[in-house]
Amino acid sequence: MASRPWRRRLSALPAERAAGDAPAQPARAAEPDVRLEGLRKLYGDVVAVAGVDLDVARGEFFTMLGPSGSGKTTTLRLIAGFETPDGGRVLLRGRDVSRDPPYARDVNTVFQDYALFPHMSVDENVAYGLKIKKVPRVERRTRVAEALETVRLTGYGERRPAQLSGGQRQRVALARALVNRPQVLLLDEPLGALDLKLRQEMQIELKRIQREVGITFVYVTHDQDEALTMSDRVAVFRDGRIEQVGPPAELYEHPRTPFVAGFVGVSNLLNRDGVTHTVRPEKIRMLDADEQPEQGMTFEDGRVREVVYAGMATRYIVELDGGGRRVDDERHNRGAGGEARGRDNRVAGRGAGRGGGAALAEARADGQAADHSVGEEQHGVGGAGPGAVPAGGDV
Repeated sequence: MASRPWRRRLSALPAERAAGDAPAQPARAAEPDVRLEGLRKLYGDVVAVAGVDLDVARGEFFTMLGPSGSGKTTTLRLIAGFETPDGGRVLLRGRDVSRDPPYARDVNTVFQDYALFPHMSVDENVAYGLKIKKVPRVERRTRVAEALETVRLTGYGERRPAQLSGGQRQRVALARALVNRPQVLLLDEPLGALDLKLRQEMQIELKRIQREVGITFVYVTHDQDEALTMSDRVAVFRDGRIEQVGPPAELYEHPRTPFVAGFVGVSNLLNRDGVTHTVRPEKIRMLDADEQPEQGMTFEDGRVREVVYAGMATRYIVELDGGGRRVDDERHNRGAGGEARGRDNRVAGRGAGRGGGAALAEARADGQAADHSVGEEQHGVGGAGPGAVPAGGDV
């Protein structure tokens, strides 16, 4: 009996994705696809993963983001079964797989180096897992063709990996993982070897594919742009622990700790009156030294120390007279702007505040300004505090 097309079968399983162009928020099923409970991993005296608790919902594109050594890749390997936890549990749809080998877990992994067999054709590479599982030849051919169609490589089946571009090889590796119809697909920095333009194109492609097949993606990266572009939710890792979990917009607009504020997007941390504030460059407006700010704007004087031209934007490094960190101001270019170095300026943002305060804010989706401060005393919990000054000056 002929089997139904695999993509339709996969998309029918989660039922979280709504039809149409706009992505639906993944429904929070009672039993998440992945659950980590108190997960720990030690390498000698080094604590790689320090008691991570995490749920990944069914059909979600979930990203683990962090710098090198933060524990994100080790966590992925613990989910995959390549490492055994020293404490805690890994559950896949409620089943404890902490001690199960990789082949006994309903997951597949896409690695950064792709690990394609150079002596095999594209078709043979994609079909390899099905062949090992002794899937009948006719079904293998059908599923391989459908997988290659999904990654837009129809007609490339007879080629060898050496005859493909980097982006095409990445798609073959993705097709090889998808063809097995795993419950969860794990991706370990799969775009790291690609050039910038191709990497940006593949970010869109990966999100399209994930929406189409409906499989849960758990993605590891140190690239904040990848995380913000593709993810339904992001977990920011640091020193083996999770600093914050949430949708990309929440992490960017409402960071709970100084580390998240500095790592997700470009941010400035200023300390005024014992309160540490995060200031996004796009919330800042630069004025000439003798130019008066508009009513309601809060400002500080400073001197432009460096100007970095980057095509569509120019970054101004401003040393504030009030001390603390320098402020970066990025704006859409109207000219080269290089002549500003060494010039006295004022850095301003809209909002009422106490005298001498910095221009501090984050903008909500409705364009209104919102207070934000990060205080060590409050262990990095965001919220208005003494000296927190709202601003939302036009760039």
